[in-house]
Amino acid sequence: MAGKKYHVRDLALAQHGRKRILWADQDMPVLRKVRERFRKEKPFRGLRFSACLHVTAETANLVQTLRAGGAEVVLCASNPLSTQDDVAAALVKHDRIPVFAIKGEDHKIYYRHLRAALDHAPVITMDDGADLVSMLHKDYSHLASRMIASMEETTTGVIRLRALAAEKRLRIPVIAVNDASTKHLFDNRYGTGQSTIDGIIRATDILLAGKRVVVAGYGWCGKGVASRARGMGSKVIVTEVDAIRALEAAMDGFEVMTMKEAAKAGDLFITLTGDMHVIGKEHLRLLKDGAVICNSGHFDIEIDIKALKQMAVKEEKNVRNFVDAYTLPGGKKIFLLGEGRLVNLAAAEGHPASVMDMSFATQALASEWAVKNRRKLTPQVYDVPKAVEDWVASLKLSSMGIHIDRLTQEQQTYLSSWNIGT
Repeated sequence: MAGKKYHVRDLALAQHGRKRILWADQDMPVLRKVRERFRKEKPFRGLRFSACLHVTAETANLVQTLRAGGAEVVLCASNPLSTQDDVAAALVKHDRIPVFAIKGEDHKIYYRHLRAALDHAPVITMDDGADLVSMLHKDYSHLASRMIASMEETTTGVIRLRALAAEKRLRIPVIAVNDASTKHLFDNRYGTGQSTIDGIIRATDILLAGKRVVVAGYGWCGKGVASRARGMGSKVIVTEVDAIRALEAAMDGFEVMTMKEAAKAGDLFITLTGDMHVIGKEHLRLLKDGAVICNSGHFDIEIDIKALKQMAVKEEKNVRNFVDAYTLPGGKKIFLLGEGRLVNLAAAEGHPASVMDMSFATQALASEWAVKNRRKLTPQVYDVPKAVEDWVASLKLSSMGIHIDRLTQEQQTYLSSWNIGT
């Protein structure tokens, strides 16, 4: 992308994208408050930011907030199928923000876009899956000494970065935004829960009532999907490798079994584990005729797509938008959604703006905290400060017209003492 100021599908889409950005903004009151303050205080004046995120209307409002704070921002996509092309065009045309993102971009272009973001020589990065930081460590290590910090927004990315830190190879400070309560308890659970079901229905027009839905993984994302599938009348089966989570799923009223058992029973399969080959060759051969499989984890490795292609005697692309059909020996058909990528963004619009309001407000404020504390930060993974989370949660409650109690001085004293008993 050397010399290119942006790379989007079509600037003619900008007006429609602008409407979507404004529509999302009205449901993001916390981020709007942050943006108003940033506009006055300019905490990022002159600082270069590179953001590798899903290019959605909600992300556009985050990027505009960073720009309002004085940042020089470049944006690229964190997934080849998660870009909303009209939003990308609007950011370029109306906001003059360099964007490198096209929905459906191939592997080569995806990595060229990552390089374009790092060629910006950022001092702060925002990542969703740690692809940008991984490339920084491998090919742009000369930037590390000047980096203030990176914000990591998703479970998969935090796992990768903690692994890097454990090997003593992490070269920059990282803020684990995903691990903030104001992010994963709401974004992962309610956002992924709703948007995953939305993507599946848009792609297939499936009736969930009465279907046996297999949810692989019972983390916060899996919890959200399982509860919403049950709410629409599905008979939900959970598969897990973690005994505590499996027990939790069982006590939440879900059937729990191995994937090998579930493969024979399920009508619809959704992976949300962050691991690879959760649905492997041994499971694919057991699926029923007409089974639908999809992934809502960050990378397209949770389903062994290579094995599926090798097993198939016939492959039909786009039998419906974002639906590919694979015919196995004997005539059985398996339907794969969104090429095995994030179905909630590949086939739908991602998380609703209201829940991203908290995630992105936390992201913006964590960046401000990193800038203010830049001289104290060392190459390790940091949690988001509690004061940031409390402020975001309080403001979100206020925007919803909800008021809560405060501890009296007597109650505070009791909770901080040891000598008051029965």
